[in-house]
Amino acid sequence: IDPVRMLTNRSSGKQGYALAEAARDRGARVTLVSSAELPPPVAVQVVRVETAQQMLEAVQAACRDADALLMAAAVADYRVAHPATEKLKKGAAPLTLELVENPDILASVRGPFVRVGFAAETSDLLANAGAKLRAKGLDLIVANDVSARDAGFGVETNRVTLLDASGAEELPLLSKREVAERVLDRVVRLLAERRA
Repeated sequence: IDPVRMLTNRSSGKQGYALAEAARDRGARVTLVSSAELPPPVAVQVVRVETAQQMLEAVQAACRDADALLMAAAVADYRVAHPATEKLKKGAAPLTLELVENPDILASVRGPFVRVGFAAETSDLLANAGAKLRAKGLDLIVANDVSARDAGFGVETNRVTLLDASGAEELPLLSKREVAERVLDRVVRLLAERRA
């Protein structure tokens, strides 16, 4: 909005970091593109970004030789059209923000790699996630209800449903690391199917 304020969301980045660490522990060479304020995982290349456009560019670069893209980032859908160059003073004038859409990173980044998306929803979980799976041509989508208190944003646990072309698998409440392992099990199967 201005040099002090910004539009953001509640995502902590913890699920993405759990995915990066789990993939690393399985022997993968991992590039983690992140804006999260978390300590960088050991033995993972971390690319820090601040905007959706920077994230798009970093993901495009990282995917050049990738086998899989796992997009757990909860990228803001909108940004301010005309950010102020100086801090806006409270009460100086009525404030109206014009918003424009950010790039859809997951829809934009294509290639021969396995593509996994995440759907953070508050209603119609399976319908919304299924629509996203089809519209973006994903191999797998991980859907979670972020309105639940014990799962999703800012906590150490998650309750997700894995959806692909064959159907849906609902997982119980798990640690984010356990969710990462289950997602990676699916990615390994998808990679094996492509190579068969």
